[in-house]
Amino acid sequence: MSRFIYSLTAGLLLACAGTATAAADLYRIDTVHSQVLFSVSHNGFSDPVGRLPLTRGWLRVDTDDFNTGAVKLDIDLAGVDMGDADWNKAVRGSRLLDTNKYHHAHYVSTSVDIINAKQGRIHGKLTLHGKTLPVDVAFTLNREGTTIFGMEQRIGFSARAQLDRRRFDITAFPGSVGQWVKIRLEIEAVADPQAIEKYQAMGKQNGQKND
Repeated sequence: MSRFIYSLTAGLLLACAGTATAAADLYRIDTVHSQVLFSVSHNGFSDPVGRLPLTRGWLRVDTDDFNTGAVKLDIDLAGVDMGDADWNKAVRGSRLLDTNKYHHAHYVSTSVDIINAKQGRIHGKLTLHGKTLPVDVAFTLNREGTTIFGMEQRIGFSARAQLDRRRFDITAFPGSVGQWVKIRLEIEAVADPQAIEKYQAMGKQNGQKND
């Protein structure tokens, strides 16, 4: 079981587009139980927390060869929630996320460094505000198994990252909005043999790219 968990963790986080694998190796990210939280300094007085919903995502796991695993996910920037309508509007505006032009952020992993059976660091690429840059994510595998009712096979993990907003050309309000943005992800995924097809179909429906 420890080898299975080790392989599943790494496979979750390695991006490696290729041919389809066995149906049992595919997982669809459960966007209801997954979300992205972020915090950034406000004049040095506090680090307010915002929430971003996940639009779609999938992962592939090969328990015999975790190096063939893959994951992709998309984040709905227009759905940002700061807990205040005026603040939401400001964050969505052209001086910050500019969601009329950049509705989604996209993350795809490229490699992973394993620390132990449950922890590691993802190396990947984040497309945000029209720029694609490397972003590393430290993760912890929480659990893999069936739900309490034994109806679904699931995996879940928690992860953290930090990014410099200036590198993504989000530079407004330097005197009041902090430079560094802390990211927290809570992810659940459900075994689904059609996870990739559903991801692509949703992308076409929403006018998103599937790369």
